[in-house]
Amino acid sequence: MTTTAPAADARALGLAHYAARGVLEHVLSRHGITFQQQIALRAAVTADAPRTPDDLVTQVRNSLKADPADVHRTLGELLAKQLLAADGAHLHATDAGRELLAAVGAETVPISDRIWGGIPAEDLAAAGRVLALVRERADAELAALAT
Repeated sequence: MTTTAPAADARALGLAHYAARGVLEHVLSRHGITFQQQIALRAAVTADAPRTPDDLVTQVRNSLKADPADVHRTLGELLAKQLLAADGAHLHATDAGRELLAAVGAETVPISDRIWGGIPAEDLAAAGRVLALVRERADAELAALAT
């Protein structure tokens, strides 16, 4: 018996996203942070140099399409948790923030391996191309709606 794989569409993409995000949010909740806090903290940790709050808001907004006021609140939460620190006009991740991301990463690696493991490289490459194109087109549509 041959089974035809379902075609990729917005629903399939959304279901996959929310399933994977649900796994990550479960891990994050054990560490006391939210998804948006993790994205903002990762942006600060991976920055080449300390970033201004507005730089981080722009980066997180571009990733999550989140409201800038919500992202500013998230940065305030990370400052209150001492996962970010202010240095003049810039924010940088604290040692506690870096350690938290490392702990989350260590916990999610084996889970990610179970989720992604065994998928042929050519399938991952094809999916990557399709997802990049979908994101590009969706970003263009969102920009057109904002004008």
